[in-house]
Amino acid sequence: MNTVGQLIKDAKKIVIKIGSNVLSDETGVVSKDRMHSIVEQINTLIEAGKQVVIVSSGAGSCGVGAIKKWHRRADINYKQALCAIGQVELMMAYKEYFSDYGHHVGQILLTSEDFADPNRALHIRNTLSTLLDEDVIPIINENDSVCVDEIRIGDNDTLSARTATLWSADLLIILSDIDGLFDKNPKIHSDAKLIECVESAERIRNEVTMDGQSSFGTGGMQCKINAAIKVNAYGIPLVLLNGKKPDIIRDAVAGTAKGTAFLSKL
Repeated sequence: MNTVGQLIKDAKKIVIKIGSNVLSDETGVVSKDRMHSIVEQINTLIEAGKQVVIVSSGAGSCGVGAIKKWHRRADINYKQALCAIGQVELMMAYKEYFSDYGHHVGQILLTSEDFADPNRALHIRNTLSTLLDEDVIPIINENDSVCVDEIRIGDNDTLSARTATLWSADLLIILSDIDGLFDKNPKIHSDAKLIECVESAERIRNEVTMDGQSSFGTGGMQCKINAAIKVNAYGIPLVLLNGKKPDIIRDAVAGTAKGTAFLSKL
């Protein structure tokens, strides 16, 4: 079994972040088939005795799919309105799919202020513990409909890292639309090789530009490396997998699929 698979197998408390690009199809609307497949795989983890907290993007895409307008508007009010509409659709889908396996879900919407305030942070942790003790799956997202720059977390990679450290998770899994971290941009270089194990996320970060478009290439990689640095500092490893691949979590555990493991320092 590879490092990625072993980390998933050994972890008892797992935060899984699901990116918008994973949930969305070619038109930008949420793919319910892919979403249901991910839910099925998460249920497999739960049946194996693991506790799972989900950090899910996709409210905006669900809003576009529901109302079928506004998506071309750049105005922040329309974007926030789409998220308000889409968050309901997103949770309805999770409720429907998890109910197929006898699970209830609970919604938690957060801002950076919630993590910064010790009293609020304690209540978040207690709520997570209570939901999980009652076999309810917490689904977390940023409260996009009310967030302004002063209280925005900014991206769900960061939100998932904060959630993992707050909850003292054993592992953070980020499901993205890429196979992992490469030694060069795979969109440009056909000989790019997947880096399966990273022992120092900080050292890797120095080789990636802030827009994520340097030798490692993929946009958004900087956020994932920053998330790895955050959780690794607390002894929590991070696994990056391609969530668009069918059965990616199960295959990773079986050792038949690869990703990138960012190892903790502790």
